[in-house]
Order: sequence, then structure tokens, then C-alpha cells
Amino acid sequence: MATKAQPGTGEQGGRDTTAPTIQTVQRAALILGSFTVGKPHMSLNEITARLGASKATAHRYTKALRAANLLRYDERTSLYSLGPQVLTLAAAARAGLPIVAAAEPYMEELVRRIDETIVLSVWDGESPTVVRSVDNTAHMVRISVRVGSRLDLTSSAQGRIFLTFLPPDQVPTLPRSVLKSSELTEELAAIRQHGLSVNSPAVNGVRTIAAPIFEGDTISGTLAVVGTTATVPDDVKSPMAQALLETARALSQRLGTSDSTPNGG
Repeated sequence: MATKAQPGTGEQGGRDTTAPTIQTVQRAALILGSFTVGKPHMSLNEITARLGASKATAHRYTKALRAANLLRYDERTSLYSLGPQVLTLAAAARAGLPIVAAAEPYMEELVRRIDETIVLSVWDGESPTVVRSVDNTAHMVRISVRVGSRLDLTSSAQGRIFLTFLPPDQVPTLPRSVLKSSELTEELAAIRQHGLSVNSPAVNGVRTIAAPIFEGDTISGTLAVVGTTATVPDDVKSPMAQALLETARALSQRLGTSDSTPNGG
């Protein structure tokens, strides 16, 4: 006796396995996920191609996303970009990361210990992003780092930490960057040896020392000291640098890293 395909079974002739509401969410997520740092603007034709639907359908989705402030449309260029509500959602998502809650007491203690601004950053898929900053309070010059700031991959101390410990396939720009810069190649080798990166931009007199945070065998973030060149030494063996390294290792152990993990303990 023949049987009919049940709804949701995915058999040919059955109803769509994806409920309309779920499909709407999936399509909206696909559109929003198509924007990247390297591709911050897209045309309706590009969105239509990504969506795999008709142009009318793509236009209907972009209109709804614009109404929710998740997309922005530039009439002059006829291009779409992510809207301001995405920034609010991103900030909320970063604030909810387990590493942020775990790092909080370690950062507060390190500020009390060395009286410099302490910054926590995570990898967002393309660059380090600041998710927590605890400012120093006693110095005449107070350094503040904005949460949500995206840091340069090759010139920032935090970026170089990620370049050192992330798997190469997670950093597509790594081979090209390393080949172009012998200084960067040497720096990454030194970071792997000492577990620290020091960066001193000449343009603003700010110095940063960064250390990796691991969860198991995987780098999950960086902890950094940010201050002036007058108060933060550039020696990775200085007491301040070693205090940072000790704190990063203690946090890594709190997150489940064993002593056998490279530079994790």
C-alpha cells in the first residue's frame, strides 16, 4: 500500500521542510551574514544572487531589514550596508561571551596591581575586537579604549598575538603578510618564545603589551596592558610584562587550559 510523504520529511512531493517563519529568519540571516569587513557594501543584484531568490523577494527582505535598522541604503550609490542596530546587537553579543565574565576579576586585580588600563580582545573572524576595558584611575594621563574597537591585524600587539597562535586557515592574510615583512616574521617567532607582544606606535606615545588567553589548546582572546611609553616599559621581562603574562596564564587555567598548552601555563 502506497504511503504519502509526510509534511516535513523532505521527500519529493511533500511540503517545504522549512516552515515559512524559519525560512524568513534564515534568509534574513543570510543577507546580514553576507556583509564582511572586506565587503561592507552590496548592491541589490549581489544580495539577490546570495539569496538565490527573485529580485522582488530580495527587495522585500531588504526593505524589512531597513525598517528594523539592520540595513542601511545609500540612494546616491544604490548600495546597502549594515545598519546601526547591528552594532547594538554585536555589543550585546560580545558582552555575553563567557570569557568576558571570567576575565573580569582578573582584569580588576591586574589594574590594582600595575595601575594601567587593561583590555580584553577576542577574534571576530577577521581582526581582534575589544570586548572589555578597565581603565587606570591614578595617572594624570588616563588611557581609555573603546569597547567594540577593531584592532589592526599586523601592527597591533593584540593582532600579532592572534597571528602567532591562530591556525593559518583562520587568518587568510597571514601567508602574504609574513612573506612581505621579515620584521613581522621575527616578531611572531619572538611572541611564540616569550608569550608576549609589545607595540609602541610612535605617532601617539601609547605602548601596548599583549598576552594570549587559551581555552584548551585554542586561543580565545588576548589580555593587554595599554599605557604611555613613559609608564609602560618595552621589555618583555619587565615586572609589568610578567604580571600580565601571569594573569593571562591564570585566566587560561580558569578557562580549562592545562600546563601543557604552549604559553598557556
